[in-house]
Amino acid sequence: MTPLHPGDRLDHYQLEELVARSGMASIFRGTDLRSGARVAIKVPHPEAECDPVFFERFHREAGIGRELNHPGVIKVMKDDSPSRVYMAMEWADGRLLRHALAEQDGFAPERALRIAAAICDALDYTHSRGVVHRDLKPENIILGKDDRIKLIDFGIAGKAGARRLTFGKFSQIMGTADYISPEQVRGKRGDARSDIYALGVILYEMLTGKTPFRGTNPLAVMSDRLVNKPIPPRETAPHLSPQLEQVLYRALARDPEKRYRSAREFAYDLRHPDDLRPSIETPARSGVKVSKRFWFYSGVAMIPPAIFALMLYVASR
Repeated sequence: MTPLHPGDRLDHYQLEELVARSGMASIFRGTDLRSGARVAIKVPHPEAECDPVFFERFHREAGIGRELNHPGVIKVMKDDSPSRVYMAMEWADGRLLRHALAEQDGFAPERALRIAAAICDALDYTHSRGVVHRDLKPENIILGKDDRIKLIDFGIAGKAGARRLTFGKFSQIMGTADYISPEQVRGKRGDARSDIYALGVILYEMLTGKTPFRGTNPLAVMSDRLVNKPIPPRETAPHLSPQLEQVLYRALARDPEKRYRSAREFAYDLRHPDDLRPSIETPARSGVKVSKRFWFYSGVAMIPPAIFALMLYVASR
């Protein structure tokens, strides 16, 4: 396929401006010539269409986006018989939450709680329809006017009844190191509680300017959450209330059974922190060094890509 440029027409869409470009796809601001509405057009690069991992992710993102209809989730347009592979989405004014976080060392608690509660509302909707995001992070959240949010990129989302992705690039399946849940690190398929964990990390970062687990590389970060408790948020941000610290600890519980049972329950505590039940224990940082288990979990995590590489080698022979 010939690469597209601003000014080109794609079916009934006019491409106006290139707004983002990655190694796999370009995103254009455009206009729907039928309705006059502003849209975002995501077009894979020609070479990316031959990548089975990206191709599957792209079609999964488009399919899920067409089924969901919530103000906190980016809407994907339904297009019959497109002339090439692309995705037309509603245009969302704003910027990524990641960019907003980069400008300041943490948000005021009131703002962080408001944003997190809005994300909970969107997750409650997607979870009720059997869709788990599985890669929730500031790069996949658009922050608009009055801090209205939009969840984007459902490329590795899990959907009830859909076949499981089994590609060798485990990081693309499990999510991003700073936000991935402990059960996903152990190789389990993420569920709604994994999204709650990721949102707990995002809330921690919005409140303190840092993430709760640290390491010199992604594998060390993932291993840290398997052997240590989160760094107490009030060590970094002493102004946080004990109640808010308890909310974070519950969202970040290593055992999924000890986390919030639903995004709706999480949202309630975010909107009513003073009503928090006093029975939640405040865990202490264990101080266990990552190195004790680092190589074990690193080895486990590398099994899928090793098998995939072996399969490619055998196929080439």
